[in-house]
Amino acid sequence: MIRITAALVCACISVLPAMAQTSWPSRGVKLIVPYPAGGSADTLPRIVGEKLSRMWGQPVVIENRPGAAGGIGTTSVFRAEADGYTILTTPAGPIVTNGIIQPLNYDPLAFEPVIVLATAPIVLTAKLSPQYNTAKNFIAFARANKGKLNFATQGVGSNSHLSGLYFAHTIGSEMTAVPYGGSAPALNDIMSGNIDVFFDNLGSSLALHQGGKVKIIAVASAQRLKQLPDVPTLVESGVEGFLSFTWFGVFTPPKTSADIVQKLNRDIATVLAMPDVREKFDALGVTPGSGTADDVRKLVLSEKAKWEGVARLAGVERK
Repeated sequence: MIRITAALVCACISVLPAMAQTSWPSRGVKLIVPYPAGGSADTLPRIVGEKLSRMWGQPVVIENRPGAAGGIGTTSVFRAEADGYTILTTPAGPIVTNGIIQPLNYDPLAFEPVIVLATAPIVLTAKLSPQYNTAKNFIAFARANKGKLNFATQGVGSNSHLSGLYFAHTIGSEMTAVPYGGSAPALNDIMSGNIDVFFDNLGSSLALHQGGKVKIIAVASAQRLKQLPDVPTLVESGVEGFLSFTWFGVFTPPKTSADIVQKLNRDIATVLAMPDVREKFDALGVTPGSGTADDVRKLVLSEKAKWEGVARLAGVERK
């Protein structure tokens, strides 16, 4: 009898970890967005979070923790418990480009990648001005006014920052970078006329362009976009080889268990395949993501190498 009891105890102990993991999540989950409300970085996880909440039967709360080009929110997730209840949803900047120019309080490669939430082309968004009606006009104006124009960024080292520096370098001009906490406040100053241009993701600028509040004068993709068939690419506009896109990823703190990462990947992939989610993403000008955690890891490394090369070409030095 004693032997049987001991065996049963051992059997119970052996399944406890599996039971704990299969019951995840057993309480509310926080999705940390390291940018302000209002841009694609905030809207996309809200769409997905609502679906996950229904799927899991648990609340999924979006928390905006902006600042330091996404560094404040990203650092908070890096230091969080690796239990799957605090998750980072972010554009590429805090993981890929921010550390190229400035030191970070976290190791971006130590996060556990989960899935690419979405990809989006980068567009050149300009304030409403006669000189900025077309990309070619703006390029000529920027060359003639070297050092007098400015461009918004989502923070030091962000994709928008490096894209702007590379653009100015490529056309033989100079522009002053003006950092913001995210796309929404940057676009506010584009609309007010305080900022000349902004390399933004399509999802944040598209509705404002369609509403006549800003003007997208070029796209940084290889081909014109279906949402903007009359807007030329930067390559068409004479900026040879200029291509840029952004993506939004999901990450958990370092050392989060593989079981939780895999479940997150499966469940988010299920949400991203839903027709109504795909329709909402399409309306925002982004393409739903997919793939494995390993695919995200490979993307991070390839993008990091690309933007480090861009920084060198633009003469950017790390602080």
